[in-house]
Amino acid sequence: MTGFAKGVFLMEWINEPQAWLALISLIALEVVLGIDNIVFISIQASKLPAAQQNKARKLGLMLAMVTRIALLFSLSWLMGLTRPLFTVFNNEISGRDLILISGGLFLLWKSTMEIHEKLEGADATLPGHVKITFSAVIFQILILDIVFSIDSIITALGMAEQLSIMVLAIIIAVGFMMLFSEKISLFVEQHPTIKMLALSFLFIIGIALIGDGLDMHIPKGYIYFAMAFSVIVEMFNLRLRQSNPVKLHQSLLKKDNNE
Repeated sequence: MTGFAKGVFLMEWINEPQAWLALISLIALEVVLGIDNIVFISIQASKLPAAQQNKARKLGLMLAMVTRIALLFSLSWLMGLTRPLFTVFNNEISGRDLILISGGLFLLWKSTMEIHEKLEGADATLPGHVKITFSAVIFQILILDIVFSIDSIITALGMAEQLSIMVLAIIIAVGFMMLFSEKISLFVEQHPTIKMLALSFLFIIGIALIGDGLDMHIPKGYIYFAMAFSVIVEMFNLRLRQSNPVKLHQSLLKKDNNE
């Protein structure tokens, strides 16, 4: 039995300093990569009535955890996704590439539609406005969970050999994200310009996913630095605009909840 297979059932690594280093690194990786997930889940959950939003966030993160662990236990299938299926313009396309490209296109479409709705969307109080359902929100969250999970798990495979380390890292990271998801969602919802920044980040992440799928890798460090810099600048703007906050189109749900 290989060391990797033993790690499924045993925690022989518990006395190995390198294994602990791998665990800490994986937790940090999962949390950083999970930021995209939290932002998307928060924006989608905000479309629901207030009573369902926390449930949607927690369920979305639970689905992310289950998806990641399920993929870890399907390693033969997962590694098979990296084998080339066909070639386009001398560029080999694998199953993983197709999933990343599809997920990237979905993010581009979703973020563009959300930005349009917030800036120029029709009045949600008009007759004929269709409310989004809880199941529709969860379905969209699940689609992105699968895309983000495949990307992060393939990255994690190169950082640790024991499956138990990766499973533990995922559980701890998701627990950490659950702890702060409500505060992050509330902050994003209370500050419309932050929500616009978040949607812009999702657009950039969509481009990065498509680039990864086409073997045009964009270093994640550049993306996260741009995000961090933009958020810092916006923090200063928020302090200057405290007396005159920016207002966007509000959904029918918000008006219903306030009545």
